[in-house]
Amino acid sequence: MGIMNIFIWFAVCFIALALILCIRFVKGPTAADRAMVADSIEIMTDMALILFALYTGRSIYLDIALITAIIGFVGSVIIGKYLEGRL
Repeated sequence: MGIMNIFIWFAVCFIALALILCIRFVKGPTAADRAMVADSIEIMTDMALILFALYTGRSIYLDIALITAIIGFVGSVIIGKYLEGRL
C-alpha cells in the first residue's frame, strides 16, 4: 500500500468522523456540547488540510490550516467565556 493510498484512507476516515460529529452537533443537549463538537470539527478540518498539503506537496494548505487553527482556538475561548457568563 503506497503512501498516497494511506492519505486517501485517512481522508475518508476524517470525513466519516466529521459526519458523526455533525450528527452530535444537531442532537447535542447543551450549548457546551455543541461548542465542543464545533471545535472538534475544526480540528478535523485542520488535519484534513495538513494531509491534503502532504498529498499535493503545496505548503499553502499548511498556512490555511494554521490560520483556521488560530481562529478556532480564539473562537473556543470566546464561546467558553460566553457560556460562563463573563462576556
